Amino acid sequence: MPHAENPVDAQTIYFDASDTGAPPVLLLHGSALSRSIWRGLGYVSALEPEFDTIRMDMRGHGRSGKPHDPAAYEMDLVLADVKAVLAATGHESIHVVGYSFGARVGLSLAAGNPSMVRSLTMLGGTHAIEAGQIKKLFFDGYLEALQTGEMNAFIAGMESGGGRLDPETRLAFLSNDALALAAYFQATEAGSAISEMLLQQLRTPTLLMAGTRDLPRIGHSRTMASLMPNARIVELQGRTHGGTLFPAQSILESLLPFLRANP
Repeated sequence: MPHAENPVDAQTIYFDASDTGAPPVLLLHGSALSRSIWRGLGYVSALEPEFDTIRMDMRGHGRSGKPHDPAAYEMDLVLADVKAVLAATGHESIHVVGYSFGARVGLSLAAGNPSMVRSLTMLGGTHAIEAGQIKKLFFDGYLEALQTGEMNAFIAGMESGGGRLDPETRLAFLSNDALALAAYFQATEAGSAISEMLLQQLRTPTLLMAGTRDLPRIGHSRTMASLMPNARIVELQGRTHGGTLFPAQSILESLLPFLRANP
């Protein structure tokens, strides 16, 4: 399986990529998921062969390196992972489609390296950091569940409210290292927001998509759409944060024309 090495801290980052010469789209998954989510939910088959896709396991997820130190998940290191994967695939610029934390990584890449990002699609993304948001996404005690070292404890907590995880999400969760995820979440909640002043300067063509029940991200997406010169928002009626990606059809109805319009 293809992999790249981060030149800063030598973490190994695994990825899948097609290579037909079509415009490349980098797909960045969200917290506790993996690259497999994009194929499992139908995004890869919908994008290819019109576009080449690059699906990477973010550090701390899937098959990529899983350090247990929160300092290993600082954004600069995550961005170095992305750049290492792009170097390994021979691309200098790509379209970026990111969900949740993946959307934040895409926004950070566009802000710091605008020439690398042809377009940016943020699914359930945000420029802000708000304390306590992670437990709202998952459940009270999520961090303690992960710190047991057992992903099954985390999954049980997710399902304790009576909901059931779809098979693709469950499989993605089980592929992770609980202690690595605990460190990742600690770093994520301590991260820095992207300022509104910087958003006003970001000219990357941007598609913002968020569920109307995805609070506070729908509000954050509206704010970003109002500030970013080349951004527009598509609101996903009735969707929560966890339901952003599925079903895929309504996402793809906006995503595919957006990618085609920004070669």
